[in-house]
Amino acid sequence: MSQLPVLLAALSLVAAPLSANPQRAAILDAFAQNCFSPFLTADTAKARIAGTGARVAFYDLNPFSDVPPSLGSDVTPGTDRRCEVAFDGAYGEDAAEVAMAALSAEGIRTEAPLPATHTDAAVPGTTLLAARFLNPKRIAVVHTGTRPGPNGPETFLAVERLTPDASQREAAR
Repeated sequence: MSQLPVLLAALSLVAAPLSANPQRAAILDAFAQNCFSPFLTADTAKARIAGTGARVAFYDLNPFSDVPPSLGSDVTPGTDRRCEVAFDGAYGEDAAEVAMAALSAEGIRTEAPLPATHTDAAVPGTTLLAARFLNPKRIAVVHTGTRPGPNGPETFLAVERLTPDASQREAAR
């Protein structure tokens, strides 16, 4: 069950600097409210996240609902789902705070080893790169920061879900 009040309280900690830019706040909120849901689909990602003006990269090769898989480009080996949001500007610290608050609000707190597929994922500007158990058999990796984008620096927030086999291998490491 989502802990929306906890998430809203945590987001209020970063709300002051974000309130100066409502679009940025809407993008960060859309990531927090949607990307950790196992029921997010490509259509809802487009409507709820891309509708904020964010650039979205999404795939789900093994949906939890009855929708068909959504394919994406640049699938990370060992993952079956990615929700990535990017927007113009350098706000990596805000992105990390929002991602951590969303993880906490969803009850995703148990640390997991960083998968071998992600050990080189840190780029200059990374503000968060962490693995968490979604449940005892599945691991997710959350990555936030800044990087070069199409219009200068961009902020990104991403969560990738490892496949059951990759999760099991990583948990056994």
